[in-house]
Amino acid sequence: MRFDRALLQVMVGLIALSILGCASGSQHHRNLHSAAGREMTVGTVQREIYQGMDQAAVAEALGSPNIVSKDKEGKETWIYDKIASEVSYSTGSSGIGLLLVGGLSRNSGAIASTQKTLTVVIKFDDQQLVDTFSYHTSKF
Repeated sequence: MRFDRALLQVMVGLIALSILGCASGSQHHRNLHSAAGREMTVGTVQREIYQGMDQAAVAEALGSPNIVSKDKEGKETWIYDKIASEVSYSTGSSGIGLLLVGGLSRNSGAIASTQKTLTVVIKFDDQQLVDTFSYHTSKF
């Protein structure tokens, strides 16, 4: 009897662990990471860039531009062109397949795929201060 009772306790413990370890697809979706804190956003541009700002302050706020060009008069234009693709996948499985041959098991998961673009154009005057700036963003 002692052996049967110990085996039963182990089986109940393993079943409880497998049930507690279950995660639904929606739970996995909530666990997908986001790079929001690591990227340039429209909010960053709106909050940090202003007319009359010098180039060093712009570079500190946004980093180095992707493209720098000069017009006929020697005025600089900085272009930030950011493209981001993110694919995240979260999966898990649970069940009692180890306890019983042909046992029950369940797989669940979620996948997310996003592509975003942000283009920022900053034009400087002849004193190298921000004259105008514009931006365009898309997400799909």
